[in-house]
Amino acid sequence: MRYAMAIDTKKCVGCSDCVIACQLENNVPVGYCREWVVESTNGTYPNLEMEFRSERCHHCANPPCVRCCPTGASHIEEGGVVLVTHEQCIGCGACIASCPYDARYPHPEGYVDKCTFCIHKVRKGEQPACVSVCPTQCLYFGDLDDPNSEVSKKIAIRKYKRLKTEAGTDPQLYFLI
Repeated sequence: MRYAMAIDTKKCVGCSDCVIACQLENNVPVGYCREWVVESTNGTYPNLEMEFRSERCHHCANPPCVRCCPTGASHIEEGGVVLVTHEQCIGCGACIASCPYDARYPHPEGYVDKCTFCIHKVRKGEQPACVSVCPTQCLYFGDLDDPNSEVSKKIAIRKYKRLKTEAGTDPQLYFLI
């Protein structure tokens, strides 16, 4: 089992409903976020294209944040989900510095926090909060090892990009283009 998420950049409108759903579901403190929306413009005038990307932890198969964690608080769970055990985290920030995606933040209570793919919901057979509220249904989540999962079907038929693959992280966040 290998969980992954695909974001359809042709359907995302940058509404940030996913960000709000994540904050509410995971009690993220005001002023912090586990996910965010990036707006980029590509091309040269007059041939410009705008892209919205809902971003979060990329749940890498080879995560530098796990390798550099001195306490083992950052770890990989079943399904390849990268998590932080808050009680073990000393808040040193080594994982923040090592993440090429800027996907972690220092929680005011002294530990480092990040997206968990809402694994607490997934284990109950539910979708992550961001996926369940998306008004354009541009977020797809599931098991990459299951060819019938929605995420597997989408990346099998669509062109996609993964960010900063040169870092050797093997990110599990796919941006459909």
